[in-house]
Amino acid sequence: MAQIFISAGHGGFENGVVDPGAVLPNTTEAAEMIQIRDLVVAELRSRQLAVLSVPDDLSAAATLAWINARCRPEDVAIEIHAGVYSDPAVRGSAVFYIAKNDTRRTHAEIVLLALLRRIPQVPSRGVKPDTESPTGLLPFCRNLGCPSLLMEVGYLSNPQDLAVIQRQRRDVALGVADGLASWSRAVGSGTPTAPGSNLPEIRINLNGGIYPETGIIVNGNAYVPIDIADLLGVDATSSPNITRIRYANVVYIKAVDLQNYNVTVTWDAANRTIRLRSRTGTQFCPGSMDRIMGNGSTSDTQLTLFLQSVNQGAVNTYRDLPKLYREEAAIEGVNHDIAFCQMLVETNSLNFGGSLNPAQNNFGGIGSPTGGPEGSSFPSARVGVRAQIQHLKAYASLDPLVQRQVDPRFLFVVRGVAPLVDQLSGRWSADPEYGRKIMAFLRRLYEPIVPP
Repeated sequence: MAQIFISAGHGGFENGVVDPGAVLPNTTEAAEMIQIRDLVVAELRSRQLAVLSVPDDLSAAATLAWINARCRPEDVAIEIHAGVYSDPAVRGSAVFYIAKNDTRRTHAEIVLLALLRRIPQVPSRGVKPDTESPTGLLPFCRNLGCPSLLMEVGYLSNPQDLAVIQRQRRDVALGVADGLASWSRAVGSGTPTAPGSNLPEIRINLNGGIYPETGIIVNGNAYVPIDIADLLGVDATSSPNITRIRYANVVYIKAVDLQNYNVTVTWDAANRTIRLRSRTGTQFCPGSMDRIMGNGSTSDTQLTLFLQSVNQGAVNTYRDLPKLYREEAAIEGVNHDIAFCQMLVETNSLNFGGSLNPAQNNFGGIGSPTGGPEGSSFPSARVGVRAQIQHLKAYASLDPLVQRQVDPRFLFVVRGVAPLVDQLSGRWSADPEYGRKIMAFLRRLYEPIVPP
């Protein structure tokens, strides 16, 4: 019998301290998700389904290890979360799946639709590839040996969503249970489980040429022989971020995991071919793609198309922004791709809604020179972009400014202390994931647009 694994987001020990997730005045994310999870488990067991509840005292990494030690290809796993945002109007349910996997996207749609049928008053935020998560990837979606999804049932910071989560908890649980039961049946009916059953083979295009070996499809994911990682300059033998399996006496790695190492991964459905291309010809290491000082590689058109993909409504309002970033960054020698992606993080993809508002022209989230809570304001979009570029240069370089200083906090920065994007974490922003969020946008920017 296929098994269903369910984990409540947060609640375990991270670095020896209990992680409650989002904290509200009268509750926490962990407390709410554990209650829903327990109801889902009871409901699934009443339907005679095999369900395993992940222990609540495990860390995120230990949760993955616990499931991997028990799961089989025909099993499924889900982790449930709730969102919190500075704008209380933001609300809705969403399900995240591993990017570039149409099968898993279909599974996510099954699960989300079942939830929304039970709680139709909660709006849908849709199913999303994990590359659209704040950090650009979700280990729960990528690092498990069985099909897995991550669900956000709603936003605790939104009064309507919070009321549904707390007052209609059983309806939420029934919706999750309905979706898991349907998803489990879909996976079980399409997974080869008989001894000696063969996995589908696919072709591999490596840096423009057909590779002599073939890859395989496992649970809707493309896997390629581990030797390919060596050709791309990636040490896949010890990296915890690369999923490995052994099949027919060959070790394979999950192709999409190579995206974390400066490798472009696309799927050619018509020819059943996975396309792998190294953007630098070498392993991604600090300083190859994430160095703040340097030249960007995108055009105005590419930046505009990328902005359209993350916030279509912003393209007309901010049609000159790509040009401004390229021009201002070039003057100071800053990588305009990085600056543009940082802007998307700071402004919530130009949706704003946090401490910044559009009238400030403060695209970099630069604080007030007097320490006020409102942040700095600039007379025009160009000056706002220039201030952000100058602030990046203050962190990443010892060179003097080319243009007149407009960054009000330029002199407060210890010059050259953060030449790499991840070194902005804890400095530019208190968020320890700040650099990863910028890099997540940067990787998406560099991914080619693939027709459906």
